Amino acid sequence: MSPPLDDPADKLEATNAVLSEWAARTAADSDALIDRLEGLGYAVRGKSEAEIAEILRRPPTGPATA
Repeated sequence: MSPPLDDPADKLEATNAVLSEWAARTAADSDALIDRLEGLGYAVRGKSEAEIAEILRRPPTGPATA
């Protein structure tokens, strides 16, 4: 009998958490990344690193801009 497969949704959630924390740490020191995230619809300007990480764990709240 083959071993059970990992649930892809669990892997996606874990990967998203890691990436959101990395992006939050990076954004704390990068105005360009803040601008990019704002352009993607994430309201992160003026937020703390922890707040940015939490925002990035969810879908964007605003429309993307060019």
